[in-house]
Amino acid sequence: MDHPADGGPVPEGMTEATDPTYPIGTEVTLTADHMAGMDGAAATIAGAYDTYTYAVDYTPTTGGDPITDHRWVVQEELADAGDGRLPDGTEVTLAAAHMEGMDGARATIVSSTEETVYVVDVEAGGMTMTNHKWVVESEIQPAP
Repeated sequence: MDHPADGGPVPEGMTEATDPTYPIGTEVTLTADHMAGMDGAAATIAGAYDTYTYAVDYTPTTGGDPITDHRWVVQEELADAGDGRLPDGTEVTLAAAHMEGMDGARATIVSSTEETVYVVDVEAGGMTMTNHKWVVESEIQPAP
């Protein structure tokens, strides 16, 4: 499954981080390995948010093999999630569309974090992506 070239806007109701380590416009290096070419890729911060962020297992609504440990979806992309952090093992319905087959899929939370979560513009795996969702702070380093 591929991510679209433009991730589009963030979900309604997201809270911008008040003092992020990496403000909008900061050049960074990614250490995430969510997709081919991402680890070590140069990126620019396009947004920084305070929310709960989850890794999930789900089966796409379009069929195909189950996706395990998908990183990441945010609280605001879970249907009827409320405001509190959900425990690992909770079954949820995704309201995210970063990848085909996510929106409306049933999922199980594998893990979560309270780290600042970022939207980035990045070139990875030969593809330029704007507003790529999501990268958490521990997956980012200052640019060299």
